[in-house]
Amino acid sequence: MAGSSSPRPSDHIDSEEVTSPDIGFRGWLRWFWRQLTSMRTALFLLLLLAAAAVPGSIYPQRSADPNGVTLYFSNQPELAPWLDRFQFFDVYSSAWFSAIYILLFISLIGCVVPRSLVHARAMVAAPPAPPKTFTRLKAKASFEGSTTTLDEAFAELKARRYRVVRDAKTVSAERGYLRETGNLVFHISLIGLLVAVAIGGGLSYSGQRVLIEGETLVNNLGSYDSFAPGTFFNKDSLTPFTVKLKKFEAVFDLQAVNVGTPTDFRATVVSRVGVNGKPKTSVIRVNDPLELPGANVYLTGNGYAPVLTFRDTNGNVSFSGPVIYLPQDANYTSLGVIKIPDASPKQFGVLSFYYPTVAKLKSGALTSAFPGNVNPAITMSVYVGNLGLDSGMPTNVFSLQVHGLKQVAGGKKHPKVELTKEGQTVELPENLGTVTWDSTKRYASLDVDYNPAQLWIFMFAMLALAGLIVSLLVPRRRVWVRKVSGGFEVGALAKGDDARLEQTVIDLKAKLATKVSKKVQK
Repeated sequence: MAGSSSPRPSDHIDSEEVTSPDIGFRGWLRWFWRQLTSMRTALFLLLLLAAAAVPGSIYPQRSADPNGVTLYFSNQPELAPWLDRFQFFDVYSSAWFSAIYILLFISLIGCVVPRSLVHARAMVAAPPAPPKTFTRLKAKASFEGSTTTLDEAFAELKARRYRVVRDAKTVSAERGYLRETGNLVFHISLIGLLVAVAIGGGLSYSGQRVLIEGETLVNNLGSYDSFAPGTFFNKDSLTPFTVKLKKFEAVFDLQAVNVGTPTDFRATVVSRVGVNGKPKTSVIRVNDPLELPGANVYLTGNGYAPVLTFRDTNGNVSFSGPVIYLPQDANYTSLGVIKIPDASPKQFGVLSFYYPTVAKLKSGALTSAFPGNVNPAITMSVYVGNLGLDSGMPTNVFSLQVHGLKQVAGGKKHPKVELTKEGQTVELPENLGTVTWDSTKRYASLDVDYNPAQLWIFMFAMLALAGLIVSLLVPRRRVWVRKVSGGFEVGALAKGDDARLEQTVIDLKAKLATKVSKKVQK
């Protein structure tokens, strides 16, 4: 009867429970491996790795800025311990970042190796036979032909660099294997890039040193102001060399529109490799490092280092030498810190400003109007008291903790200490003696960087870029020509988008039909 349900078999048993087979431990492992090695998982892990690197650019890292980490703990005493528990100050060596990195590495290998094997077999396999019907193909056409049409189609497709096979009734052709090759090259290069970054990061080191004119950098741990080694760094691997800063020059624009804009920085250095190496004079510029065996030396900063001499009331020298002043603005208004723990009768510290081209603001405060050393001046604020240098705790040489110290010079309420020319001597208050401005030197901040995988990183990056371009530009295409009753059919199929697929069929049809018409005319 219409609308009645179909009769069930006599052996049918109604059951409300559906029992799924137990896939077992190996089955779960196989499922997990397939999920991990899918391209979707690899892309997700790549995005997750980029997101995991964000805290490394927000919070100071112990490997690169240990002083910044200490300062963060001082400024954020409640938040810092919690961030430290989650390794936010050691992001790139943390357990969670390493886990993402390793999973991404395994996922990419699991994706690429099987695809490479499949692609290798496809490269030597014959093009596939045509489908039974061309009706579902996006690009298709039919035309009349002759007995030699299949031979002509074979020759034409061969001339167009297709891989072609034929039988009595069909010609099958395929091209665009470079598309998948480029895709595989991209992913293999990405694996190589991850390996190179890991090895390079483990064996690399980076050291910073501020060199005053006349000083020499020796490539050993004790010569650096700060040093960031890789995980597998060995101090015995340091190449023995020295770099002496002979002269530093800065060129500034003098045109009215761009006055004070730096146009060139030049650090003239004399380098020597090994004990018996010959001295070599070189010039280091920004983005033009000095290349030495096992390291590159970069110019990262510069400033002024006035040579000052402090004497007590008896004329004894308590401090003498160049003082590094750190630029505070584009015109090199610079701050310097001097700590004199051996002064007599009592130790004191100095917060000092150096003005390469001194100028007075409307408020009466001093500033620098030009970064060049045109009309220099030095002002000082002197603080008397325990500097804390005898406690054995390390302190920052570029800062002075004035809390607990008594200010005796500088500011509005205390006597001024101001030097306006080289060779000038000024008395200090409270019978602290005198200070003399002897001369002015320049200094350069140098960054010594070594990464044994730099060349490999560059090569893999270029290979990845080339593979990506090839995979995007080369179309993967299959073309068939088949003899049917009443003539021939042409059909084409593309893997992905192919804007010229239909035009390819039109051109092939026109080419073969033209040959037929020429034979008819003859």
